[in-house]
Order: sequence, then structure tokens, then C-alpha cells
Amino acid sequence: MKILMVLTSHDELGNTGKKTGFWLEEFAAPYYAFTDAGVEVTLASPKGGQPPLDPKSDEPGSQTEQTRRFHGDKETQAVLAATVRLDSVSQDAFDAVFYPGGHGPLWDLANDKNSIALIEQTLQAGKPVALVCHAPGVLRDVKSADGEPLVKGKKVTGFTNTEEEGVGLTNVVPFLVEDVLKQNGGIYSRGDDWQSYAVQDGLLITGQNPGSSVETAKLLMTQLSN
Repeated sequence: MKILMVLTSHDELGNTGKKTGFWLEEFAAPYYAFTDAGVEVTLASPKGGQPPLDPKSDEPGSQTEQTRRFHGDKETQAVLAATVRLDSVSQDAFDAVFYPGGHGPLWDLANDKNSIALIEQTLQAGKPVALVCHAPGVLRDVKSADGEPLVKGKKVTGFTNTEEEGVGLTNVVPFLVEDVLKQNGGIYSRGDDWQSYAVQDGLLITGQNPGSSVETAKLLMTQLSN
């Protein structure tokens, strides 16, 4: 079984002068869930090479069992440092696609024509796509076969407005994940802030926040085993 994980290449946190990127737990937890199950994982990003790590996700308070495992895992660190370019991959080589979040994807993957096409083509081929935390925001411009927004009429979740407010970035991000999912007609639901919450609607799987990474990955693995 083969899963493609797509990470951001964007490292500037708006006009704050601070750095952003992908959120470590949202990469590490699914990555190990997949590889421990014997799945072959390929990592891709728009620019290829080392994707930028959100420094906030590497602070002591953000560490989990999986992030600590990553820090002691030179092999996975080397794999992460050598992501392939997103424009070099095709959905037909994989059984599923997974998007970790972090704030970075709101700036690059949400607008990336290769990412948009990848999601559309994966779903049209009858394969699942899973996205966690801010990553559901990359569905903003993705369309269904009928030309309507992909999320229209579908059950979805993603980083909540109150969680964004909690990290003080409501006025920094280019758009709010919760708002854009609702505006595109998604049937948005959520759990409590910072608690694990994930939903599935057919082949589309979304998770709310970093703590939802494991649950989102499990839903994807269950879908693949059916």
C-alpha cells in the first residue's frame, strides 16, 4: 500500500516577521501510523527538499510521543529533508493522499494548481484524501466533477475560528479554515477546542486540530482496508 503525504513549502507567517510551516505532530503521528502498518509513504511539497517546520510545533509544550520519536529517528529526518516536488507526482502511483497542516498550507497549497488537481483526480479515481487541522483549508478551490466546490454538501471539519483566535492569528492568516469550509457549502462540525475530532464523508476525511492527527490517520487506514 502506498500513501502520498503533501507538506507545505511556505515559511513566512504573513507580515509578522515570524516563521511558519508544517506542524510537526501532524506529520509525525500519521507518518508513524502509516509506516508502522507497513505502508510505503512518499513525501512531497511544492518546492521539494526540506519543508519548513513551524517552530511553535517544536516547542516543549507541543511535544508528543510521536514528535519525540521523530527527533530520535535520523532515517525519517533524512526522508523528510528530501521531499519530492509536488509537480512530479501523480495520484495513480498511490492508494491515498494525506495532508498535514500547520499554517503554511493556507499560503501555498490552497492556491497550488498541482495540489488542487491532485485532490480532484485522487477522489475521481475512487481513492481517499485525508487532511488535518489547517490542511482542510487547501480544499478551498477544489471542485467536484460537476464544477461545484468539493466540500459542498459534505461533512467536514478543520481548525476552528476559536482555536485560531486562541493562537492569536485570526488577523494574520489569509483566510479562516472554518469560514471557508462553510462558505463553500460544507456541513461543518467541530469538537471542543484542542480535543481530537475527525469526520468522514465517503472518501473525504478531515480532522480538526493537531490532536486529531492520529484519529484522522486511523480513519484513512480503515478506509483503505475496506
